[in-house]
Amino acid sequence: MSFLLRSVALGVMLTSLPLAAAPTIAPLLHAQFLPVDDLQLRAEKPEQQQLMLVTSYSVVVGNQRQSNQQPIPVTSPLWVRLKGKPMSQGATVSQVLISFDGESKSLKKPVFDRKTRTLTLSYPLAQYRVVMDLLRNDTVYCQFLTYANGHIWADLHTGSVRAR
Repeated sequence: MSFLLRSVALGVMLTSLPLAAAPTIAPLLHAQFLPVDDLQLRAEKPEQQQLMLVTSYSVVVGNQRQSNQQPIPVTSPLWVRLKGKPMSQGATVSQVLISFDGESKSLKKPVFDRKTRTLTLSYPLAQYRVVMDLLRNDTVYCQFLTYANGHIWADLHTGSVRAR
């Protein structure tokens, strides 16, 4: 094999390494975005990790009126649908549905549906602006972790961002 051909082959191989290595390296780095675990709920290794890089999003503001009930309830659900690509080893998540609730006293737990590859999150309505600011201004990841003790953690986070 000629020197030129070997050099080109080596160059192609080296430039493809970071792309191939990123999905297996990235999940290890995302533990840094978890808050302090004062109660030791995350002492064990997670049973499942779904990590997704958000590539696009859409906002849905609904309006429904159920006319067969008295008094007639009018609701206006607010959803953000995130689409992206799985980043952790074994991850299959392809979309995240975030609902915003302004009325409940407690939030629904995060749920991952393997069949539809959809993670469903619930946030208080007050967090809508924060979520939208993240999506508009930074690279965003969505992380979902489950533990043997029943603890579930889910978050939206940016990568490390330099202060301006």
